[in-house]
Amino acid sequence: MSEAGGQAVPIRAAVLNTAPGQLEFEQLELDSPGPHEVIVRTAAVGLCHTDLHYIDAVWGTDLPEVLGHEAAGIVTAVGSEVRSVAPGDHVVTCMSAFCGRCRHCVEGRLTLCLNHSALRMRSRAALLNEHGRAVGRIGGIGGFADRMLIHENSVVRIATEVPLDRACLLGCATITGVGAVWHSARVRPGSSVAVIGCGGVGLSVVQGAKLAGAAHIVAVDLDGRSRAQARRFGATAVVDPTDGDPIDRVRAICPAGVDYSFEAIGRRDTVEQSFAMLGPGGVATVLGMVPDDQPLRITASELFFHEKRLQGSLLGSNHFPADIPRLAELYLSGRLDLDSMISKRFAFDDINAGVDALRRGGVHRVVVVFE
Repeated sequence: MSEAGGQAVPIRAAVLNTAPGQLEFEQLELDSPGPHEVIVRTAAVGLCHTDLHYIDAVWGTDLPEVLGHEAAGIVTAVGSEVRSVAPGDHVVTCMSAFCGRCRHCVEGRLTLCLNHSALRMRSRAALLNEHGRAVGRIGGIGGFADRMLIHENSVVRIATEVPLDRACLLGCATITGVGAVWHSARVRPGSSVAVIGCGGVGLSVVQGAKLAGAAHIVAVDLDGRSRAQARRFGATAVVDPTDGDPIDRVRAICPAGVDYSFEAIGRRDTVEQSFAMLGPGGVATVLGMVPDDQPLRITASELFFHEKRLQGSLLGSNHFPADIPRLAELYLSGRLDLDSMISKRFAFDDINAGVDALRRGGVHRVVVVFE
């Protein structure tokens, strides 16, 4: 049942109405949950560069929209058919909603679900503004609001011992980075890894590579603080790309080239570098959102003479209903560091200041905390 006995409830949200622009606080009406939906009281949400891309119009989306997808909170109401969570459960959101029935889901490739868009379709708008206009929710989540209406296959229950301001990181940055190591690249013990870009996702790759038993983990980043943090998280070497050619610098550390590389920035030149750093048989995995107007240029002969691979990874090719609880347990056991991932915390009222901090750079993850 819903919080208001089947009636729409008022919520407070930070809405993107124009882009480029800033978030504007509004009171919206949140619809009651459908049979397979849940309402979650938002406790914390991470600010992701994906959100910033939409705010700054690097990527386009239909407006108005409530951004925010890296969220954690407490279930307050569930639809009539929901069995996976119950009111009072602590949950983490993930954008890779899955149907569980299409061929990709059956094969365990949940991020490629053929029906994920259909899961978010509703006969009525989930959110309405004061003018009666529908307001979108990024990824079917809309975490920049004090309540979220989400399909049950976009949330997963976690242990209540995990603080929710750290748990939110599991739903995007951590699952993308560690998931790419586990599922996309399948890093082997004793192998060599290069990570280009040491923000929240890149640092999660570093941690995932350490968990996977990589022998060499080379972190590449312009920012000295990010390189230092990468060392604390398990990097065995760091490279400043302004101090000589980064490809040569990485190959000086791993002369045969690395077995795996990960690009976590979203730029053509760094993707090309990630491919050039590989040794024979190596795999380059792109995690950053490279704009379509930046076509990639690679040495094609290396694909067949050296059997190199260049691949993408959506949200770490995750199996989030299983992965996120595992990651939560790794945090509780002290093997996954979420505490040090957070550079700054802001109250919900100060969310635009948090966005500005993300835009300025020099931060790993910014988290907005709700009362």
